[in-house]
Amino acid sequence: MSRIAAVFILLTLTATLGGCDRIKSWFAGKPDIAFAPYGDEYASKPDFAQVEYEYPIPLKELVKVTPKYLAGLNQEQLDQLYARLGSGPIPDGPFDGEIVFPHGSSGKLRAAEIIGGLKGLGVNFKGKMLETAGEALWKGKVFYRSEKVLRNRIEDLAVLRPVIGPGDIPKIDVDGKDAWLLFPAKLYCGQSLIDSRRESIIIDYAFTDDIRGYREKPDFLAGRRGLKVRDEIRMVRPGLYLGRAYMDHAFILNFVLYSKDLDQAGRAEFEAGQIKDECWSGTQKRVLATR
Repeated sequence: MSRIAAVFILLTLTATLGGCDRIKSWFAGKPDIAFAPYGDEYASKPDFAQVEYEYPIPLKELVKVTPKYLAGLNQEQLDQLYARLGSGPIPDGPFDGEIVFPHGSSGKLRAAEIIGGLKGLGVNFKGKMLETAGEALWKGKVFYRSEKVLRNRIEDLAVLRPVIGPGDIPKIDVDGKDAWLLFPAKLYCGQSLIDSRRESIIIDYAFTDDIRGYREKPDFLAGRRGLKVRDEIRMVRPGLYLGRAYMDHAFILNFVLYSKDLDQAGRAEFEAGQIKDECWSGTQKRVLATR
């Protein structure tokens, strides 16, 4: 049990710790995004509705957002940014991903502390080990919009073979490389755990044993009998989504998902304000700056 759990944790939580330059090179420029003032105490944190009203984000600034820029924000700023985003459409196709460690956090070591402290798993990894395993194993996610299903892309099965067992694993070709598909999740619109004013796109691993291609080992570890993983994402712009990962409703980390093709294809329509949210946008109209 502990060996399989260890592999899954490496896969789903730290997979994108390495190789950040892969995504950073796709973007250029620095966005001009304002944030509401706040202090260290929880009571000093601003209300998201007020933040959105007083500090609307111009679409032309969202076009400039990069993983490097996001990594320069602290957690409060990431929260304020996420709260001002809409769901956008549910994605379709393969996406590359990166974990975003907020400025001022202990980064990889913090991830190791979280994983090492999970009750009953008997896992105690170090940051460097997580970084190496993540870069080698996990390369992103594949969305199947029409099926409302997501699967994780794995490009190296050598480490996983002892725990996966016999049998064929479905795979696809991404940029000329084979990507095996494991750890399915269900996709739907649902309430955000940080901002209930409007819905986010939910990536839910709780009830995936009825999804075609489900493998009891190791897929069950993500679900209700395992780590109870639940992600939520909102669109920065077409092809770029900011996400938040939870375990049993406890926030674990931030991440980004990126598709270069979708970003390029949807740029003009996005800048014209024509991209609509697929999920419920709430009773409070989202505020966007026009400057």
